[in-house]
Amino acid sequence: MKEFSYSSFQSPLGEIEIKYDNNNIYSFHFVDNKSSHIISAVHSPVIQKAHDQLHRYFNGNLQQFDLPLKMEGTVFQKKVWSRLCTINFGKTISYLELAIQLEDEKCIRAAASANGKNPFAIIVPCHRVIGKNGNLTGYAGQLWRKQWLLDHEARITGVYNKLF
Repeated sequence: MKEFSYSSFQSPLGEIEIKYDNNNIYSFHFVDNKSSHIISAVHSPVIQKAHDQLHRYFNGNLQQFDLPLKMEGTVFQKKVWSRLCTINFGKTISYLELAIQLEDEKCIRAAASANGKNPFAIIVPCHRVIGKNGNLTGYAGQLWRKQWLLDHEARITGVYNKLF
């Protein structure tokens, strides 16, 4: 059985729990209540890099993460998550546009479901996917965080919630 370590990162949006091993990161999740995991006091180079990049992102000095993510999911989920990583910093797309980019606009619900199961909050930018009408819809980390992330990126780029 694989053994994981957990690290905590204090962000402007609250605590982020990072699940990792010596080589990869397995998840980034917002934690609203006390974590049930034991947070490691020893940080590997992988977690040091993650903390550094998160600091730089929240300080407005990083627009693209470069971390060793271990994506565990279905083939379709991994395809969606990979596609999310191509959405430029400070830009948004609709769920319909995401489905079209996946080459099947009929997969809109499946794409939205995969988006909602993204295990890498912020790093795989599912917060950049919004409703066709420009409304914020769905975010595992709560909508107020999604709005904060979009506002944060808009402040840095000078572009606010612009579709496509």
